[in-house]
Amino acid sequence: MKYRVLISDDHPLARRAVRALLEGEPDFEIAGEAENGEQAVRICGELLPDLVLMDIQMPIMNGLEATRKIKQLNPRIKIVMLTVSDDVGDLFTAIQNGAQGYLLKNMDPDEWIVYLKGLLDDNSDISRGMADRLFQLFRSGQNQLQGAPESKPNVLSHREGEILMCVAGGLSNRQIAEQLIITENTVKNHIKNILAKLSLDNRVQLTAYAIRHGLTPFSHKNDQR
Repeated sequence: MKYRVLISDDHPLARRAVRALLEGEPDFEIAGEAENGEQAVRICGELLPDLVLMDIQMPIMNGLEATRKIKQLNPRIKIVMLTVSDDVGDLFTAIQNGAQGYLLKNMDPDEWIVYLKGLLDDNSDISRGMADRLFQLFRSGQNQLQGAPESKPNVLSHREGEILMCVAGGLSNRQIAEQLIITENTVKNHIKNILAKLSLDNRVQLTAYAIRHGLTPFSHKNDQR
């Protein structure tokens, strides 16, 4: 199966570089390009790509607002933000607006491919760096994910709680399955149920939720620094 990708970036050279990277991979097909957020929203409505690689800073409509609109119209489309910095404010806005994650433009191309394939297979992990930024922001009180649901952890079963902690710890579905001695399909079903119970959209939001509620050992280790 080929994943259809929309590249949204206002710089032609950046779009060309991303296109060249993905065209060398048999699992990806370029569905189209957009040079601003407004265009990305329109093209997503027409082409329904599997994935949008979305630059944050664009004219007319920035990538954060475009992400919000696309997810409202087409929730199944996965969106990954492209950025030159890992500014935590932008990260949180992207998460709130429904983005599945982000890629730094200066990352190694091989890391891009591994990350995107894992994301599209619903088997992506949460990087330690992202988890650290999420934790630091909650601890400092700079942002509390305004408008985020506040379902209590006790709505989850014991097994769902275990899986939530594994996801927040950065484990992939395969690693969770091996650790808990269950199948990957069972893990996927549990994660789907957890997201529904907590009214969350994706694994990044799930990690933020777990850190906010102190449901991961990672949180406590960092809190003791």
